[in-house]
Amino acid sequence: MKAGQLYYVMGPSGVGKDSVLTWVREHGVAHGVLCAHRYITRPAHAGGENHVALSEEEFQLRDRSGLFALTWEAHGLHYGIGNEVAYWLAHGADVLVNGSRGAFERACERFPALRPVLITASPQAIASRLAARGRESEQDVAARLARVDAYPVPDGSMVIRNDGSLAEAGSTLLKAICATH
Repeated sequence: MKAGQLYYVMGPSGVGKDSVLTWVREHGVAHGVLCAHRYITRPAHAGGENHVALSEEEFQLRDRSGLFALTWEAHGLHYGIGNEVAYWLAHGADVLVNGSRGAFERACERFPALRPVLITASPQAIASRLAARGRESEQDVAARLARVDAYPVPDGSMVIRNDGSLAEAGSTLLKAICATH
């Protein structure tokens, strides 16, 4: 059996990564594409992505027990990708994970064959989305916008622009994944 491909999705806050991944989750199963849930020390009702909410203590226990393939910290929260991803890949599933630009090098070490996917959007779209979700102050939004171009685009990245309709960005990503087979 041929191993699956890991697609490491990243991009600054507000580009719509969660929305694009939700679209792919709803439409990609027929194409053999799975979207992994992240384990986050953020309450389940906090809005945004469909994640597995863990307390700080449970996250640390799982981390010490070796249950994560990858972890990182950002914005005062802990994030993890479960070891189940490696199992899915070994059984031929293509998997998308919502990664972090800051953890990209570690992800490449753990999954050397991963394909980077960068979701982008205009600064105006990002600012509007960040303001609409209501989790950041105006100063926080400005700081996030200032970091948009702080990370270089990794070599070999699929770049998906999410300024139009969600279906357009999602189908562009799904078509790119299907074309790599």
